[in-house]
Amino acid sequence: MKKVLVIAGPTAVGKTALSIRLAQQFNGEVISGDSMQIYRGLNIGTAKITEEEKQGVSHHLIDICDIGDPYSVADFQTQARQKITEIYHRGNLPILVGGTGLYIQSLLYDYQLGAQKKDERIRQKYEDFAQDKGPEALFELLQEKDPLAATKIHMNNQRKVIRALEVMETTGESIAAPKKTPEKLYDSFMIGLTSERSVLYERINNRVESMLQDGLAKEAELVKQFPDSQAAKGIGYKEFFPYFSGEQSLAETTEQIKRNSRRYAKRQLTWFYNRMSFHWFDLLEDPQAFTEIENEVSHWLEV
Repeated sequence: MKKVLVIAGPTAVGKTALSIRLAQQFNGEVISGDSMQIYRGLNIGTAKITEEEKQGVSHHLIDICDIGDPYSVADFQTQARQKITEIYHRGNLPILVGGTGLYIQSLLYDYQLGAQKKDERIRQKYEDFAQDKGPEALFELLQEKDPLAATKIHMNNQRKVIRALEVMETTGESIAAPKKTPEKLYDSFMIGLTSERSVLYERINNRVESMLQDGLAKEAELVKQFPDSQAAKGIGYKEFFPYFSGEQSLAETTEQIKRNSRRYAKRQLTWFYNRMSFHWFDLLEDPQAFTEIENEVSHWLEV
């Protein structure tokens, strides 16, 4: 299996600095695992790494979308796996860095994300069938094509019956089949960064203040032009919309961004603790952590 180094954790915990240090030491290239850093023009609110901070280390999957573009976990999974292959062929170490847990999990394990994509054409075919033949005939068709799903879906739940037929036709698998345990695709060393809540929250608050001074409001004005976009749901942007419409003050907006950022950091940590197995370190409070990480990564690479 290809080796992939993973650095994950909440915002403001030191992922960027560690990734550069390890990339320089172990000939690595960074793949961003952040769902907001994909957008061009959104640099401040996403805490995007600068060219100076990169120190010559190659970075991937940053600035690949316009603000209004849709981007899915399946898109990330496909593109990041391709980048891992390219980096590996160059003889370098892929380093996945980010705080979007679902991105990281979907990349490292064999989750079939594309299998559940909806097919409007096929769904319309079954909707037309139901309209023409009636719900009983539709259910009989499900019993014929997917008897397992037919035992778990009521005949009168037409929406679920049609969805089950659609999934069977597009994937060849029953929507009611037990989910397989996803297979691990890479030999990954998982570094999780954390810190005392009080320390982390203070850093988050300070980072928000710095973002505001650097022009976060102007980025939010850009995002406002795409109200239905994924970017418009991002922390640091969505909070500005009531401010722009005169419904709240800048001070209230600032406090809301800080609060939402702290809450998001807490959710990130909870997700990583519960969903994946990490080696946890505190770079903010433990001066020996850098050396310990370097030693453990070096040992992992030698195995």
